[in-house]
Amino acid sequence: MNPFLSPYDTAYGVPPFDIIKTHHFKTGVKLGLEEQKMEISAITGNTELPDFNNTILALEQSGQTLKRTTSVMYNLSYSNTSPELQVIMQKLGPTLSAHSDSIIMNPKLFSKIKYLWDNRYQLKIKGEKRRLLETYYKNFVRNGANLTTADKKRVSLINQRLTVLSLQFSKNILDIINDFRLIITDPKDLSGLPEEIIATAAETALTAGLKNTWVFTLQNASVIPFLQYADSRVHRHSIWSAYVNKGNNGDTFDNNEIVKEMVRLRAEKARLLGYNSHAHYVLENQMAKTPDQVMQLLNNLWSPALEMAKSEAEALQTMIHKDGHDFKLEAWDWRYYAERLRKEKYDLDENDIKPYFSLQNALKGVFNVAEKLYSIQFVKKTSLPVYHRDVEVYKVQQSDRKIIGILYLDFFPRDSKQGGAWMTSFVEQYKIRNKRIVPVISIVCNFTKPLGDIPSLLTFDEVNTLFHEFGHALHGLLSNVSFSSLAGTNVPTDFVELPSQIMENWSSEPEILKNYAFHYITGKVLPDHLIQKMESSSKYGQGFATVEYLAASILDMSFHTMADGVIDDVKQFENDVLQKIGLLPQIISRYRSTYFSHIFAGGYSSGYYSYIWSEVLDADAYSVFKTKGLFDQQTAHSFCQNILKKGGSADPMKLYVKFRGKKPDTEAMLEKRGLVLQKVD
Repeated sequence: MNPFLSPYDTAYGVPPFDIIKTHHFKTGVKLGLEEQKMEISAITGNTELPDFNNTILALEQSGQTLKRTTSVMYNLSYSNTSPELQVIMQKLGPTLSAHSDSIIMNPKLFSKIKYLWDNRYQLKIKGEKRRLLETYYKNFVRNGANLTTADKKRVSLINQRLTVLSLQFSKNILDIINDFRLIITDPKDLSGLPEEIIATAAETALTAGLKNTWVFTLQNASVIPFLQYADSRVHRHSIWSAYVNKGNNGDTFDNNEIVKEMVRLRAEKARLLGYNSHAHYVLENQMAKTPDQVMQLLNNLWSPALEMAKSEAEALQTMIHKDGHDFKLEAWDWRYYAERLRKEKYDLDENDIKPYFSLQNALKGVFNVAEKLYSIQFVKKTSLPVYHRDVEVYKVQQSDRKIIGILYLDFFPRDSKQGGAWMTSFVEQYKIRNKRIVPVISIVCNFTKPLGDIPSLLTFDEVNTLFHEFGHALHGLLSNVSFSSLAGTNVPTDFVELPSQIMENWSSEPEILKNYAFHYITGKVLPDHLIQKMESSSKYGQGFATVEYLAASILDMSFHTMADGVIDDVKQFENDVLQKIGLLPQIISRYRSTYFSHIFAGGYSSGYYSYIWSEVLDADAYSVFKTKGLFDQQTAHSFCQNILKKGGSADPMKLYVKFRGKKPDTEAMLEKRGLVLQKVD
């Protein structure tokens, strides 16, 4: 039996991972396509006058078999893939893209949707129904419903090709990460590295069948601490070079041609759809609306951030000279000397605080914050099926034990998982006859695995990552709308980061730290003097962090504001963009083009700016909690009711203003980052 061919017969409607086999995806997609084609034919063949139920609701509810199959298939392709699944994805990707286009470009179906849109006032389509109708109407128009037959065909072919290219881009990065090993045989070359990092490297070597060696990889949990702590400049350079040249080595994993083709095809598609560029096309549906609005924010932040980064670079160069060296600060030196300077300037060594941030304690901390804010509880469930032995599952419930949703947690790196961290859903929330279908949400990260008696210990940046992704998860879990297309994180990209980024604020509050930051050996709470040092150094390194982020955002916009999208040489294009804005040679763009997965293998093309845009929102929103109380129930209730529960059921700015009472300004964000500049409208 193929488990995708009927609603899941499992507790809480979770996917039956214990019986799902790779070959089920092909059959599920095949039969799911046939099912939805028949459902679309039934809609278009209906001779009754179009109304919300026989057109929009019928379309929304169509393709259930396909949705069940692809939600699991796509998620596992990122979190627990295999060579067999990768082959299936490559084959099915274009087919699924063509199927989606066949629906959007169906003239009979669009005519019914257009009729409803044109007569929405007379038909009194209101509230969420109006929003869903608007979503479908705009989606059809923006994806070619009004094009000629020839242009529709071309757009469909472009979409299919982009799907293949995106999958290949992602596969190449995973293969590169799995292929690289920095092998160290001399213990002297481990100088400066924390003991748990050395132990993990030894375990990695043993797993690879290597004795008396230490292996470091391109997983963030390995490469970042190596760059921070390794005294060996030669080895820092080696692993840094491998990291920043992912996809740019002229081998079978090279992504340069993929980038060139994707940028060109996106530009061509935008022109066919009547837009000046891909960025104009994407941003029309975002809060920012236009590339000019995005660039105004990025440019206004760039100058003060760059000045701060220059000051930081001078301080690091001074430290190098104090050490008696005459070499010039390079990119592979930055994290190492920045960590040393932080220790010297603030007497704060990250290794002093890391033992207080075990993953399990940090998880209890974020659970506790959510419980206090939104009166919800997290109950571990060991009986539910999982897709990998490392995965944990929690039932999320109200204080009266009424279920809210199911949360999967997948925290540790493996060869079958993409790098980074993200939130996703296996089942989105919706309602059937006013009965709420509970969402099945997942958080995926790549934290250091436990080793022997040492639990998974997080850097404070990783603690923030946990809180961040948990904010996304709350957006999905607490969603309470009628239609899955409007549920949870189905909102504009530059609004989706508000719930995630606002959660990060609680992680560093002293009273919150005392509830979860306990030493994994002694059990003692993080002492006040370390909390004070963390507070004092909270703005340390913001020049570097802001500049590398803004550089990536500007690079993204530069790719996608080109009218023709033609690039002769990706590396030269990237260098030209970054030189033009004056990026320091000691700092690279947070993501270089050939491993910029957010924009070439994710949904953030022309949207990487969203994190800083949303930071304006989250800092402004959090200022209310700071004023009224971190757990002020009236404020928390308003945020939950107007933001978390609403998903995409209303205009995001209207939702924000309903919570905040006004539009956001940048003052709180600038204060948070320690930047001083003129107010940005």
